[in-house]
Amino acid sequence: MQNVCNVCSKWYECIQWKYSESINVGHADHRGAEWWPELSTVDDLVSILTTIVWLASAQHAALNFGQYPYGGYVPNRLPLMRGLIPDESDPEFASFLEDPQKYFFSLMPILLQTTKFMAVVDTLSTHSPDEEYIGERQQPSIWTGDVDIVDVFYGFFTEIRQIEK
Repeated sequence: MQNVCNVCSKWYECIQWKYSESINVGHADHRGAEWWPELSTVDDLVSILTTIVWLASAQHAALNFGQYPYGGYVPNRLPLMRGLIPDESDPEFASFLEDPQKYFFSLMPILLQTTKFMAVVDTLSTHSPDEEYIGERQQPSIWTGDVDIVDVFYGFFTEIRQIEK
């Protein structure tokens, strides 16, 4: 990340402007928050970009991609259920004990709602065949004419591949 940021220092003013815009326009409701990191040195940029790369790649993949097969299963999405399993003090508890499966199915949304939800989750979890992943470019030859950036990009790509192994 340090190499990436050293190359980016050529565009320091542009990066500062974009960072300021993301705080003051993109998150105007939080512009005065004290938790925004400073961006006054290359080390600050390294820290910010490392956090963004981590959140957008490894952490996201660990938290989300492994969960997609379970996402369409309605009992894993309690807001879609029409009620809760009753407490022992609830009058419906006897009905639950009499036939737990029937009671459980009575709490499920209708089939149309369930299949729509499952289709949406499946669609959202599908990756485009031309999707670019971190450290990859579909057409690297036309991406940039800056030799320094291309060199740093391939160095970063190599580091990503080593981390994946």
